[in-house]
Amino acid sequence: MRITLSILAKAPVPGYAKTRLIPVLGPEGAAQVARQLLDQTLTAAADARISERRLWVAPAYADPGWRSVEIPDGFTLSDQGEGDLGERLARVTQQSLSGSDGVLLSGTDCVDSRASLFEQAAGHLRDHDAVLYPAADGGYALLGLRQYHPSLFSDMPWSTAEVGAITLARIRALGWSCYRGAVLNDIDEPADLVFLDKAQDTS
Repeated sequence: MRITLSILAKAPVPGYAKTRLIPVLGPEGAAQVARQLLDQTLTAAADARISERRLWVAPAYADPGWRSVEIPDGFTLSDQGEGDLGERLARVTQQSLSGSDGVLLSGTDCVDSRASLFEQAAGHLRDHDAVLYPAADGGYALLGLRQYHPSLFSDMPWSTAEVGAITLARIRALGWSCYRGAVLNDIDEPADLVFLDKAQDTS
């Protein structure tokens, strides 16, 4: 079964990345955290035994914000394109599934990103229609799908504590089987910084 790991990433530019951390870290500090998490996620993805890896960037890769970012070999680069998060996730999902049997969707906020996590999720996707690893804040850190349905991304209250539960309910309403993974930790708000030391261990 061919599975594509699609990672959505923002350039780690001061004032653009991790803006909710700026009040406590400043623009440069917030961008440094974004860069640390981006590097960890890309390393984990590069080490994972996955059929295909795609990095979906914002802004476009030609933007100067990407010049200092070293992207490991083995990634196909694509632009996220315009629209809100739901529109971009829908686009990424449809394009990823056009050449694969399944897609794993990940951002770069999760301190628990490991090659083993991506491989585990891919394994469960072979046996289920969907895979969802919830985030401690109520969202989700990793979503796997074997087919696309617009209800999973439209009219969603993004950046709220309801996203994970609503997504899971919509998956079940479609009649799809879903594997629910362990709760993972994202770095979004200042209170989440207590988890940042976990990003030092990328084993």
